Amino acid sequence: MNTFDNVLEMIGNTPMVEFKKMDTGVCQLFGKLESQNPGGSIKDRIAVSMIDAAEKAGDIKAGDTLIEATAGNTGLGLALVAAQKGYKLKIVLPDKMSKEKAYNLKALGAEVIWTRSDVMKGHPEYYQDMAERLAKENDWYYINQFANPANFAAHYKTTGPEIWQQTAGKIDAMVVGVGSGGTVTGLGRYLKEQNPDMEMVLADPEGSILAHYHETGEMVEAGSWLVEGIGEDFIPDICDMKLFDKAYYVSDKEALMVARELMTKEAIMGGSSSGTLLAAALKYCREQTEPKRVVTLICDTGNRYLSKMYNDEWMKEQGFLD
Repeated sequence: MNTFDNVLEMIGNTPMVEFKKMDTGVCQLFGKLESQNPGGSIKDRIAVSMIDAAEKAGDIKAGDTLIEATAGNTGLGLALVAAQKGYKLKIVLPDKMSKEKAYNLKALGAEVIWTRSDVMKGHPEYYQDMAERLAKENDWYYINQFANPANFAAHYKTTGPEIWQQTAGKIDAMVVGVGSGGTVTGLGRYLKEQNPDMEMVLADPEGSILAHYHETGEMVEAGSWLVEGIGEDFIPDICDMKLFDKAYYVSDKEALMVARELMTKEAIMGGSSSGTLLAAALKYCREQTEPKRVVTLICDTGNRYLSKMYNDEWMKEQGFLD
């Protein structure tokens, strides 16, 4: 029996599974189950990496107060680390995020500061601007996943090599989204170093600016979307958009219905961003005329969305179910 000294040692080395009951055309589609991290999401990886880097730089020490702006999952990863290492943690959370995330954060000892989700970068109540301001006013340490190089370093050092090993180097396309930008930058750089011909595919919610920017190089005003933790109204500092070879927009309805299909057909419960990635991956697979091996991520556990996307009444209220 393998044992661990603490929960942080359990982060990473997540399993990969082939989706055999969904229509993937001529392709094979695999999902890396980041939902199996101890904090339930891919963000556990960057939480450990960013706090370790700050400790090594001498920027923080046990007992300090950390603050982060997040859609929830980075906060939950940070809460795991803070609980183990003795930090106080404040999380600035936009009000469209699921209540389950807030309950989970509070249970881990973090303080949740709610803010508006209907404002853009530059507004004082925009979650990142609020976190940065509160950090300065209170002498707290702002982690800032959107500009923190330890974010993408986590994926370059761990997620990318794991995927390469699990596929035995036989991967033709990797489908990811952008929240902070760390996943595409770390994964994309590592995988393209191994195989420059491998395609990086962007899955972007309708309303986000990123797919449009990829296709045109033009910055436009963002709309709104319901899926959580994916899509942006700006390009994060650490997001290397040049790594993308192709991009797909995915509607809220399509993302949520595909995630529910994954649950019924493959018995895998992913969150709303996983639905966005999976919908784009299926589009990519079905467009191919020659067999390819495609990988995407199940970014977090669907248990965080029981009151929303897995609640028929909520889905009906949003017009997604009859």
